[in-house]
Amino acid sequence: MIRLICVGKVKDKHLSALIDDYSKRINHYHRLEIVEVKDEPITSDEKSVLEKEGERVLSKISDNEYVILLDLHGKNIDSLSLADKLDRLFTSYPKICFVIGGSLGLSDQLIQRANERIKLSDLTFLHQMTRLIILEQIYRSFKILHHETYHK
Repeated sequence: MIRLICVGKVKDKHLSALIDDYSKRINHYHRLEIVEVKDEPITSDEKSVLEKEGERVLSKISDNEYVILLDLHGKNIDSLSLADKLDRLFTSYPKICFVIGGSLGLSDQLIQRANERIKLSDLTFLHQMTRLIILEQIYRSFKILHHETYHK
């Protein structure tokens, strides 16, 4: 199973439709679950916000999951490398979990739990856009692994 845990909801209906489309495409290859946790209102105590959001995410992660944080401070990865990584991880882990943190980032506890951190780009994206981008990349990974044609 692939799980995507996201802080916050997608509010744009057009973006939601695209996310739903890629979710269905992925489910053709592998079971996908998207889990949303409540985002915390931003206050002057940003550390507290990060901790609360991190605790919500951590409560959704089981011990047997391989956790990949989507993080601006993570390592760069290309599409072929992501496909190869997923292929290798599927043989060792029953669940692969991608995490998209809130607008302030990721808590220290969440970073400590993660197996690795990857960066989708040097650019910064809205969290809702990040959800669509990682889903597209997971779908692309399956197309690569199955040697199927997909837009390049």
